Amino acid sequence: MAKSQQTFNKSEKEKKRLKKREDKRKKMEARKLEKEEGGNEGIQFAYVDYNGNLTDTPPDPSMKVKVDAESIEVSIPKRDDSEVEAFDPVRQGKVSFFDNSKGFGFILDSENQEKYFCHVSGLIDDIQENDKVSFELEKGMKGMNAVRVKLVE
Repeated sequence: MAKSQQTFNKSEKEKKRLKKREDKRKKMEARKLEKEEGGNEGIQFAYVDYNGNLTDTPPDPSMKVKVDAESIEVSIPKRDDSEVEAFDPVRQGKVSFFDNSKGFGFILDSENQEKYFCHVSGLIDDIQENDKVSFELEKGMKGMNAVRVKLVE
């Protein structure tokens, strides 16, 4: 006589499937009853108020603002030469930490008090902690890096 092919796992999955189907049927019936009792089908129209929130009441027409289509600029506006300031890429700072054995450290910018990573490959002069230096910034893998680091007397 052959053994039954129905395993415990199969029967549990079948029970879960049937229970899920029954729960779905009960929820559908509950929604139908609620719809028949209340007769409310939810918000018929959704309006956006002046703050950008969705409401069920229409906005006040007196607060409507007319916008001229020609005044809308889709592209980036052109810069005037007067707006362009002379940008000095060389920054001043102080070495807050430097480990010669590992070959890296950090420089504290004197202008905005931000720390920038500095690798030994970006050094022009040898530096130690608390030295005043001038450096330039370059985009690295994890942020801005200090490069072309020189001592300032």
